[in-house]
Amino acid sequence: METVVQPIGTEKGSERPAIVEARNVVKIYDTGRIKVQALRGVSLTVLRGEMVAVMGPSGSGKTTLLNCLSGLDTIDEGQVLIAGKELAKLADDVRSTFRARHMGFVFQLFNLIPVLTALENVELPALLAGVRPGEARRRAMEVLEQVGLADRAGHKPNELSGGQQQRVAIARALVNQPDIIWADEPTGNLDTETADEVMALLRRLNRENGQTFVIVTHDPRIGAMCDRIVQMRDGRIVDDGRANLGATGDGE
Repeated sequence: METVVQPIGTEKGSERPAIVEARNVVKIYDTGRIKVQALRGVSLTVLRGEMVAVMGPSGSGKTTLLNCLSGLDTIDEGQVLIAGKELAKLADDVRSTFRARHMGFVFQLFNLIPVLTALENVELPALLAGVRPGEARRRAMEVLEQVGLADRAGHKPNELSGGQQQRVAIARALVNQPDIIWADEPTGNLDTETADEVMALLRRLNRENGQTFVIVTHDPRIGAMCDRIVQMRDGRIVDDGRANLGATGDGE
C-alpha cells in the first residue's frame, strides 16, 4: 500500500501558519579573488497557502534567495526553516528526501528530458521519490489533466509549444503533491498571452490545492497576480509586501 505523505507543518491556533521562515540569512560567494555578499541579513516569512512574488533588479539576490530558502544552496549565516524544520541541520540524504517529497520546482528553462514523453517527464520525480510505477503513472496522468494536457501525454517536448512545455514542467512539480512550489521566472520564455495562461493556472492550483507558491519574477504584471510582492535590492528585502495586504483584503 502506498505511503501517503502528509502536509508538513501545523501550528495550533493558527489557520495559516508560517511555512517558510528566513532569519537573518547571509549568503557569500567566494571566488577566491573576491567575496560577493549576495544576501545581507534577509528575514522573510511566508504563510501556508500564500502566493508570493519576489521582485527586484538584476543582481538583487532574488534567485539566490529562492535557492537558499529551498535548500538548493547553502547559507553562511542565519536560519532557514520550512514548517519549523531547519534545513541546514538535516543530513544531506534526509534534506534531499524532504525536498523531493515536500517541494516542487519550476524554472524559466523547462528542463524537460527530450527523449521522454510528457507523461514520462512528469512521473519521473515520483519514481525517484520511491513511488511505485503504477501509482506514479496514475499521479502523472492526474496532474496532466489538472494542467489541461492529458491529450498530450504521449508527446515529446519538441512536439509541444513553449506554453505546453511549461505546463508539463508545472505538472512535474506537482506530481509528488508538494506543500511548496518554488518558481524561478516561470513565464520568462513565454509571450504575454501564454504567460497570463500559465499564471492563471498557478493561481487556480494555489486556490484549489492550498499549495504555497514563491515566484521569482521581473515582470510587474506577474507580481500583481500574486498575494503580495517582496521587493529586493542589493541583497536585502526593502519591502515584504505586508503593508499592502490590509488594503487589498488578501491578508489575514
